[in-house]
Amino acid sequence: MTTGMDFFDAVTLPAPRVDEAWARRVVRDSFGIDAVAHQLGSNQDANFLIRTPNGEPVAVLKVTNPAFVAAEVSAQDDATDRIATACPDLRIAQVLRGDDGVAQRTTVDTPDGPAVARLIRFLDGGTLFDQGYLDPRSVARLGEVAAKVDLALAGLTDNAHDRVLQWDLQYADRTVAALGSSLPAARRDRIESAAARAWDLVAPLVPDLPVQVVHLDLTDDNTVLGADSVVDGVIDFSDVTRTWTVCELAIAISSVLHHPGAEPASVLPAVRAYHSLRPLSEAEVEALWPLVVLRAAVLVVSGCHQVAVDGDNDYAETRLVREWRIADQALSVPPEVMTALIRDTLGLGCAGDEAAGPLPDGVLLALPDAAVLDLSPQSSLLDDGAWENGEIAEVLAADRLAAGHRAVVTKFGEARLAGSRALVQESPAAVATGIDLWTAGSEELSAPWDCEVSSDESGIVLRADHIEVVAHGVTARATGAVVAGTVVATTVPRSRTRITAGRRAGGVPEGVAAPYARGWLATLADPAPLLGLPTTSAGHTDSSAAESVLEQRERALAEVQEHYYREPPRIERGWRHFLITEEGRPLLDMINNVAVVGHSHPRIARTAERQLRLLNTNSRFNYEAIASFGARLADLAPDPLDTVFLVNSGSEATDLAIRLALVATGRSDMVAMSEAYHGWTYASDAVSTSVADNPNALQSRPSWVHTVAAPNPYRGRHRGSDASRYGPEAAAAIDELAASGQAPAGFIGETYYGNAGGMPLPEGYLAAVYAAVRHHGGLAIADEIQVGYGRLGHWFWGFEQQAVVPDIIAVAKAVGNGVPVGAVITSRAVADTYRDAGYFFSSTGGSPLSSRIGLAVLDIIRDEDLQGNARDVGGHLKARLEELAQRHEIIGAVHGHGLYLGVELVRDRTTLEPASSEANAICDRMLDLGVVIQPTSDRMNVFKVKPPLCIDRSAADFFVDTLDRVLSEGW
Repeated sequence: MTTGMDFFDAVTLPAPRVDEAWARRVVRDSFGIDAVAHQLGSNQDANFLIRTPNGEPVAVLKVTNPAFVAAEVSAQDDATDRIATACPDLRIAQVLRGDDGVAQRTTVDTPDGPAVARLIRFLDGGTLFDQGYLDPRSVARLGEVAAKVDLALAGLTDNAHDRVLQWDLQYADRTVAALGSSLPAARRDRIESAAARAWDLVAPLVPDLPVQVVHLDLTDDNTVLGADSVVDGVIDFSDVTRTWTVCELAIAISSVLHHPGAEPASVLPAVRAYHSLRPLSEAEVEALWPLVVLRAAVLVVSGCHQVAVDGDNDYAETRLVREWRIADQALSVPPEVMTALIRDTLGLGCAGDEAAGPLPDGVLLALPDAAVLDLSPQSSLLDDGAWENGEIAEVLAADRLAAGHRAVVTKFGEARLAGSRALVQESPAAVATGIDLWTAGSEELSAPWDCEVSSDESGIVLRADHIEVVAHGVTARATGAVVAGTVVATTVPRSRTRITAGRRAGGVPEGVAAPYARGWLATLADPAPLLGLPTTSAGHTDSSAAESVLEQRERALAEVQEHYYREPPRIERGWRHFLITEEGRPLLDMINNVAVVGHSHPRIARTAERQLRLLNTNSRFNYEAIASFGARLADLAPDPLDTVFLVNSGSEATDLAIRLALVATGRSDMVAMSEAYHGWTYASDAVSTSVADNPNALQSRPSWVHTVAAPNPYRGRHRGSDASRYGPEAAAAIDELAASGQAPAGFIGETYYGNAGGMPLPEGYLAAVYAAVRHHGGLAIADEIQVGYGRLGHWFWGFEQQAVVPDIIAVAKAVGNGVPVGAVITSRAVADTYRDAGYFFSSTGGSPLSSRIGLAVLDIIRDEDLQGNARDVGGHLKARLEELAQRHEIIGAVHGHGLYLGVELVRDRTTLEPASSEANAICDRMLDLGVVIQPTSDRMNVFKVKPPLCIDRSAADFFVDTLDRVLSEGW
C-alpha cells in the first residue's frame, strides 16, 4: 500500500522557486546560523551549500519539493542513520542534529507551498560525476558501495518508503508512457520501442525479484570521493523507496555510461563487485540490463519533460546532454547480449531463452572438403603485413578457388586479424559472428529443416523452432513455408555469402569487439554443421574452462620475472611498430627499443630461416658469419676501438665491460652514476643504482662501487644552466677517490640518461668524467644498450652527442632486433689483457644465427635509413609533445632526441612533485585506447618513448593525439 507521494498524481514537479537570499534567511531564522548560501543543482528539490562568511562549509540546506510529505522526509533521515551505523567506512549525508539529538528540520513557506527544509551534513571531496573518465577501480567501487547500502537497508519496514516515484523502475513503463510526448520526434520511437522491449523482458521476472528499501539514486552524482579519489561518501537520499533491489545496481551502473570513454562493458567491474558482496539472484541477473535500458529511457523522458515545464532549470538542461549519452550507450548493445556478458562475467554460464546452443541436425549445403581460411592473429597467411589489406580474405579465397577448391569458408567465433585497422582508439570488431563462404560455381542451398523462408535484396532468412539462419549474398529461390530439402537459394560464384545462425540472427553485425564477444556468441550458434563441417572451438564461451596464459605464466615463472600491466593483453604477433593481441587488435608499440627495425621484419625472418637450415652452433667453431659481423661492428666504432666480443645480452655486455676494466687496470673499484641501470648479472647489478629496478640498490652496493650524483638537469641538484657543474663535481669525486688510495678501474655510465627519463647528459659531462678517470689510469665504459644504433637520430652512438670516445662500448637490445645478441667493442690492447683472467666463451654469443641476424639488422638500418627516420619522425614527435605540454600542466618537460624521448609528469611545475600514480593510470588508459607505453625513472613518472625506428608520422601523431585525449578526459 502506498502511503507517500504518487508521482502520477502530479507528473509536473518543478523545483521550488527559491533563491540564495531566501535560503540565507531560512538558515538564519530557522536554525540560528548567519551564513552565505550558494545554490546547487537539483531536478525537483532546491539545494544550497551553506558557508560561513569566511567560506568554510557548514552544511547543505535541502528544501524538499512540496509534493513530498514530512513522513517521507523523516523516513529518509532514518535510512541515512541506519546506513551510517552499518557502514562506518562510508561517510553519509545525514541530517544534522542538535545537542538534544533533535533533527535540524523544519517546515517553511515557499512560493509553491509548504516544504520541509533541513540541514544535511556536507561531505567534502567532490563527486564521482566530476571525474571525467572512470577507471575500472572507480567503477568497481561504485558497485561495492551500492551493495553495502543495500545490505544496510535490508529489513527496513517503514511504510513511508512505500511511494510511487518516477525514478522507480517498477513504474518505468508508466513513466515513459506519461512523459514520452516530451521527447524529440526524431528520437521518440527509438526510446519508446527500446523501453517496451526491455519491459517485456523484465515483466516475467517480476515475481522472482527481491524487494526492499533502496537509495534509488546511488549514482556518480551522489557518491563523494575521499582519499586517493576513491568513493567513500553517499549523499541525497530523496528517492529512498521500496522497490526491486536490483534497481539500485541498474541505476548505479547506468550513471557510468555518460563518462568519457565509457561503453556498456565498462560497467562490468561494478556488477562483479556488487555481486561479490550481495549475490544477485537468477532473476536479478536476467533483469539487470533491461532495467538499465529502462533507466536510460526514464532519464531522457524525465529530462525532456523537466526542461519543458521548468524552463529556467539550467541544471536539468545541462544534465539532459549526458542523459542522452547514457541512453545511446544503453541501447547500443542488445539486452540479450549484455545479459549473456554479465552472466559470463559472474561465472554463471549461459541460461535463458537467448542461449542458442547447437543447431538441430540438418544441412544447408554439404561442403566437407571446403578449404578453411585461418584469419587469426597467428595465421601464416597474414605474415609480412598481409593483414593490413582490408580485402585480404577475398584475395585468399580467390586464390584457393583458383587452385581448384570447390568452396572456401571461414571460422565462426574467430578473432580475426585480417583487415583489422591500426591506429584506432576503439577495439576492432574482429570476432566473427558467422561464417563467410565462397563457392567456385553456383551452389544450391537447401532447407535443413521444415521452416519458414523470407527474403529481401540481401538474401534469405530461415526460421524454425526458435532458430534463425540468415544467408546474405545469395539469390532466393523459395519463400514461405517449405519442407526440409527444398532448394531455397543459390550462391553467386566467387562472391561472398555470409551465414549467421542463432535465436535472433537477423541484424547481427559481421564482427564484434572482443569485450562483447562472449555475450554475442552466447546468443549465436556455429553455422559450420549446416555446411557439413565440424564446429570450431573459436566460439567457445566458457571463460573458466581453461587456465589462461597469464595464470599459467604466473604459476610457472618466478614472481620477480614481471610483466607489463596488472591485466596484460596477450600479445601473439608483431609487425613494424605494432604489437598485436590474440583478439586481433593492433597496438601501437611506443616502448620497444629491442625491435629496432620493427617487429617481424621480413628480411630478419628470411635470414633466420635460411641460417637455421644451414648451421647454428657455438661460437668456437670457424664460420664466415661471426667474422663478418665482428668486422662490421668494429668498423662502426671510432678509433682505436677495433676489437669485438660477442655475448647474449646487455647484462652480459656490461658485465664483461666491467671485468675488462678490472683486468686491464689490475684494480677493483668502479664509479657509476646514480639512478642508472646496467643489468642483472653480479657485476652489472653491482653498478646499477636505480631504486626503481631494485628498491635496495643504494644500500646493497658492494664496497667496490662508488657513485656520483645523477646529472639530472631537470630535477637534480643542479638545474638548467647550472647542470654544467655536474661534470666537474663528478671529476672531483674521482680525484678524491684516487687520493684515498682507491683509484678506480673505470667509470661506467649510460651515454644518454635513459633509465632516469630519456634525457641528454649535461654538455661536457662525459668529457670531464672520462678525463678524470683516465688521468688516474682508469677506463671509460659507454653503456649504449638503450640508445646505440641510431636511435638518437643525429648520432649513431650516444657518446657522439657528448663528443667523446670511450675505451669500451657495451651494446645490445637493438643489435639482434629481439634475438639474444650483444657486443663489447674495445681496443686490441684492452681486449688482450683479458687473457690474463683466463679465456672468454659465450655459447650462443656470436652464433651463426645471431651473427647473421646482427648483420641483417645493420643492413636494414642502413638501407631503410632508420637513423634518418629517427631524426625526422623523432623531431616531429618531440615538437608535438612540447606543444601538448603547453596545454597540459601535468607534463613538466619533454626530454630527449630522435626516438629516445622522455615525457615527465609532475603534479606541480614548481616543486616538480612526481605524478607517479597518475603515470601508471595514464598508461592503463592509453592501453585501452590502443597504445603501449610505460613509465621509467626512480620516480616512475617519465614515459619512456622509444618505439621501433620504423615508426612513421601518422603513428607518432596517433600517440600524441591519444595522450592528449587521456589528459583531457581523465584516467
